Amino acid sequence: MKKTFGILLFIVLILLGYVCWQIFGPTISAPTNTFFYIRQNDTYYDILNNLKKENILARNYFFNKIAQRAKYPQNIKGGKYKIEDNSSVYSLLKMLKSGKQSPVKLVINKIRLKEDLASKISKNFEIDSITTINFLKNNDTLAKYNLDTNTVLSAIIPNTYELLWNSSIKKIFSKLQAEQEIFWNEKRKSKANKKNITQIQLYIIASIVEEETNKETDKPLIASVYINRLLRGDKLQADPTVKFAMKDFGLKRILYKHLTYPSAYNTYYVAGLPPGPICTPSSKTIDAVLDAPKTNYLFFVAKPEFNGYSNFAETYEQHQIFAKQYQQALNLYLQKKEKSTDTSER
Repeated sequence: MKKTFGILLFIVLILLGYVCWQIFGPTISAPTNTFFYIRQNDTYYDILNNLKKENILARNYFFNKIAQRAKYPQNIKGGKYKIEDNSSVYSLLKMLKSGKQSPVKLVINKIRLKEDLASKISKNFEIDSITTINFLKNNDTLAKYNLDTNTVLSAIIPNTYELLWNSSIKKIFSKLQAEQEIFWNEKRKSKANKKNITQIQLYIIASIVEEETNKETDKPLIASVYINRLLRGDKLQADPTVKFAMKDFGLKRILYKHLTYPSAYNTYYVAGLPPGPICTPSSKTIDAVLDAPKTNYLFFVAKPEFNGYSNFAETYEQHQIFAKQYQQALNLYLQKKEKSTDTSER
């Protein structure tokens, strides 16, 4: 009798140990950076099946048992959850029930179009691009942020933002707007006021400068040209605005036929600034515009050395000299390139 009892006790202990191992042991095997996503409309059974389907759980029996006792099916929290290698079923359930998500890093650099922003958001968050673009194109919604469909991208300061995967577009945009408000501190506001231009106007100028050059030393000088033209009431005649107006960002050379393209964004076609930015400029470019020196420059053209820098001029006559130098160098370069191509094809 004692022997039988001993055997039964041994079997019970083994079973108990097995159950404890299945629940509290390191039974979950997950490669580095494995994430489990729970969408807004997922049911408990969707979660249960997906855990097994994605090989996070070899079997979902024990997870289901403790989940039911913990009333997890009634307390589902959507989101993006990082699955740790060698973690337990218990720790997995605890994480899912608590809603302890892994933050998503939204990296925003240069964006030209609202559609580009919508696409980036949809790739990083649960929200789809249609919902996002509808938000970005709704003047009634944007009015709450003192923006409209033209100026909406001026709310963005390129940076890395941390948010939750299931954040709404309103929450995402509010995060971007909050960063913008921090960026526009009193010092920067004061600099803009001294130039007699608004923050949005300055942002628009910065977006043009961003597309004009990547040479940091040239940015303040190019900004001074556009500020001078703006305050004089002249047309800005900025080549990047033509590309934006035509939505042809691969356009290599701006020809005369492009200058008459009818668009409020074509600054050869209309006077003053475009109605909104043509990209999201970096904070360094915005600061370069804020720190633009007072000059009499009204023109600039690329240097004939093709080093990315520009020659600046106060008069049209001086500008024509620089422009001719560049054109001659460009023609010579194209001729050499054409001859080289002809030789290689023979």
